[in-house]
Amino acid sequence: MPKAIQIQQFGGPEQLQLVEVSVGEPGPGEVRIRHYACGLNFIDIYQRTGLYQGALPLTLGMEAAGVVEAVGEGVMHLRPGQRVAYASQPPGAYCEVRVMPARCVVELPDGIDFETGAAMMLKGLTVQYLLRKTQPQGGLQEGDHVLFHAAAGGVGLIACQWARAMGLQLIGTAGSDEKCALAREMGAAHVINYNKEDFVARVKEITGGRGVKVVYDSIGKETWERSLECLRPLGLMVSYGNASGPVPPISLATLAAKGSLYVTRPTLFTHLATRESTQAMADDLFDMVGSGRVKIRIDQRYRLAEVAQAHRDLEARKTTGSSVLLP
Repeated sequence: MPKAIQIQQFGGPEQLQLVEVSVGEPGPGEVRIRHYACGLNFIDIYQRTGLYQGALPLTLGMEAAGVVEAVGEGVMHLRPGQRVAYASQPPGAYCEVRVMPARCVVELPDGIDFETGAAMMLKGLTVQYLLRKTQPQGGLQEGDHVLFHAAAGGVGLIACQWARAMGLQLIGTAGSDEKCALAREMGAAHVINYNKEDFVARVKEITGGRGVKVVYDSIGKETWERSLECLRPLGLMVSYGNASGPVPPISLATLAAKGSLYVTRPTLFTHLATRESTQAMADDLFDMVGSGRVKIRIDQRYRLAEVAQAHRDLEARKTTGSSVLLP
């Protein structure tokens, strides 16, 4: 029987168990996929701990790449034997084989291997909706400054390259000189080691006191208040994750006092609500990767059975770039 990683209760990495599962035939609108690589993301930790709760027992994982084994009734865009990749709700990617909604799955171009496909879908599509769709008032133009936290992570390194391709001046933060050097190498115009420097003061210095048009923040609690200080009047605060804990309640009066700021809490899966939008976003991502403007860096590889260590490394911020699990 195929294997999967499940949790029986919410908690630490020790809850991740390798189990045998029964995988049947796909129903209407579904597809069965055999995975060759699975992605690892911080949202997996939110689900493991119960910050984002799902029904138990729960198979974690939001992205993977593999080959279609069977398609259900009504599925027209996929066929058995096709190379595919996805970033998808519901969770369930930490496995060898799964049945899932077909609308979330897209064909993987021949020039992109399975590991890259698994490492790029959730993170790359996140960057796509952030930089292309989640923009401040008046949009983003060449030369504009943006602040991007966790710039040496999987999402961050893609964002550094994508922003450079758009002509943006991305200011990236990271927790070590090595991570800062990596972000700069991948396209960040400026880097800040937040363990050595006050990132608010450095952002003001870099922008000549004006601040940035937009902050993209996946850290949450630790960076929220000071990130607001980095914005220019009418700037946009984009909170798309909370690696350090949930953002505390905010006062609307604070946004007024700091310059009529905008705040949004978007999610990838709102943007992936239809097959058409999923395909359009994936096409944009595949074009960026296929053209070489964005390279997907995979710095950690783990066997599926080593997933607990993978979670420990990710939580401890020991990882750079993307990580994949290999069934």
